[in-house]
Amino acid sequence: MPRKKTPPAETVDSMEQANTLETELFAENEEAAAAPAEETFPHVSPDDYAAEPEAADLQDGEQPLPAAEVDLAHVELPSAAEVDPAHVELPSAGTPPPLDEPSGGELAAEPEPLSEPETPPPPPPKPEKPEKSDRQIFYELDFNEVDRGLTPEERQEWNSIYASYRSRSALSGRIIGVDPLAIRVLNRQTGDMEQEVMYCAVVVPYRVRIVIPASEMWESGQERPDFVLQNMVGAAIDFIIIKVDRESGFAIASRRMAARSQRYFFSHRPALHREGAQTKCRVLSVGPRRCLVECYGHDINLTQRELRYTAIPDLRDAYHPGMELDCIVKSYDAGNAALRISVKETESNPFEGAELRHPVGCRRQAVIAGKYGGGVFCNLPDGTVCMCGYSYQHEDADFQVGDTVILVVQRYDTEKRQMYGKILSKW
Repeated sequence: MPRKKTPPAETVDSMEQANTLETELFAENEEAAAAPAEETFPHVSPDDYAAEPEAADLQDGEQPLPAAEVDLAHVELPSAAEVDPAHVELPSAGTPPPLDEPSGGELAAEPEPLSEPETPPPPPPKPEKPEKSDRQIFYELDFNEVDRGLTPEERQEWNSIYASYRSRSALSGRIIGVDPLAIRVLNRQTGDMEQEVMYCAVVVPYRVRIVIPASEMWESGQERPDFVLQNMVGAAIDFIIIKVDRESGFAIASRRMAARSQRYFFSHRPALHREGAQTKCRVLSVGPRRCLVECYGHDINLTQRELRYTAIPDLRDAYHPGMELDCIVKSYDAGNAALRISVKETESNPFEGAELRHPVGCRRQAVIAGKYGGGVFCNLPDGTVCMCGYSYQHEDADFQVGDTVILVVQRYDTEKRQMYGKILSKW
């Protein structure tokens, strides 16, 4: 077994001196670290760095160290093979590691941040079933079941209503009343259905009540006051069914839709709208001075001058709703759907030949038809109208409309087609 070599004595002394020196240096470093640092910045000058250390600051036998000269050109960096991975200092957690530049001048793609798992969206709500329209409900009816037990007259009435609702064909009826009802109507401005209380014309062909709201009586922009509709009881009108409530036993109709169809038909028939063509009109409403008539879907106001040659004190005494009158087409504007008619021109003017029947100076029996501006309108038996004044011995208060009087013919005005006279006495 080989014997251990004993180091020489000199070597042992050198090792002990080195350990003693290391222990003293370690104690000095601890005292220097524990002592508070002196503020030397206010007393530092550039010359302090250039001055050599004084002899008093050196330990005994210690020589000043020469200034280190470093040639940067000859500094050798360790190669990649000499680097010990165990002594490589990694950057702290707060500092991001440097990015390596990709080869070829392309930027390296940044790693996508980790995203939280997406929560699945809630299931879409189930679509609500749209409400069925009135027409869909109508087509789903079992007509054999609902019409079972009807009389032939009732079945015919309902069949006419069904046909009008399906094909938009017009029906005719007579207004038997006007009632204020709460009904849902379409707002033409907003397009929404709104409930409103309005006057409604009521038509009953046989047993079924058909309601026509005021909004469905007139065209937009041609609405009439409520009192006109209230005075239309007895008028014959055309209408189209727009809603059928078979369970409740009534229907809703529109007169303006039927009038629109009639105007279209009238505009495409030159024989009907040529000037001088004779046709018919129906009286809808009558007032003291005006009369509302309907001719092929056109609502026309007529005064006494368009109705008769003779003066009429009150039109309600001669006309009423539901009457059908002959008329003459005076003019027609297809672009504006404007129609002018005359009822009185279907008869001959009684002024023709009046000079022969009633010469100047003759006395005739007449009836006071009206008063206007101090003048008195008197109707002769043949329909001739004589504009009269009073004789000096009479006052206006002595005569009333409807009184029979004796007048004298004084003159004729051919241009105005008017006869003038004077009241002599009351008959």
